Amino acid sequence: MTVDTRQNPRLNAAAELAPAAPFSDDERAAVYRAIYTRRDVRNEFLDDEVPREVVMRILDAAHHAPSVGFMQPWNFILIRDAATRGAVHEAFQRGAEAEAETFDAERRALYRSLKLEGILKAPLNICVTCDRARHGATGLGRTQQPDTDILSTACAVQNLWLAARVEGVGVGWVSIMREEELRGILNIPADIAVVAYLCVGYVDRAYLRPELEVKRWARRLPLDDLVFEDRWGRGVTSP
Repeated sequence: MTVDTRQNPRLNAAAELAPAAPFSDDERAAVYRAIYTRRDVRNEFLDDEVPREVVMRILDAAHHAPSVGFMQPWNFILIRDAATRGAVHEAFQRGAEAEAETFDAERRALYRSLKLEGILKAPLNICVTCDRARHGATGLGRTQQPDTDILSTACAVQNLWLAARVEGVGVGWVSIMREEELRGILNIPADIAVVAYLCVGYVDRAYLRPELEVKRWARRLPLDDLVFEDRWGRGVTSP
């Protein structure tokens, strides 16, 4: 007898379940390689345009990110226009100068020696936004933690970044600019949050370690110092 699952959502959902086996060794290695070799690219972009089909594959990966309550609050603004990118670059320069003044003299000198963006060099910029009212004032899962929409959009950024790495495309996140300025340049409505401004393009080389680690701005923290057990501050005990 054929069962009509359309009238019973629970039966219909059960029909969607499939085995969730681990990846093969090669597949697992490829996933971890993408994670461990992903870099924040600033100065290594090539002039080559990223074809539309590659851009859309990367954005489709971003669109498949997890989101609390399946809210999918993201939008993606593709920016190629030279004048628009020039305006964004000017906003960055103002932001970088203001940020530099927050450091002491030695740190400020190192800061100003760093290449912190690829806005003009990368052939494509992408602004990732969050529509905070896409499913009403709250939506499933946001009533107690209202910022989960922003966090969900950040997951989309990470998916985008890893998919780009697989495609041989570099990504750089530029955060040193005032949101209000970026909103005005890109005509983003007041109720839409700006989450990430990304520089995107092909690269033929990348740092083996994060650039800011190579240039001694910061170092990777030991994982053991960051893992607690059962409550804050309690170190993990050996099994």
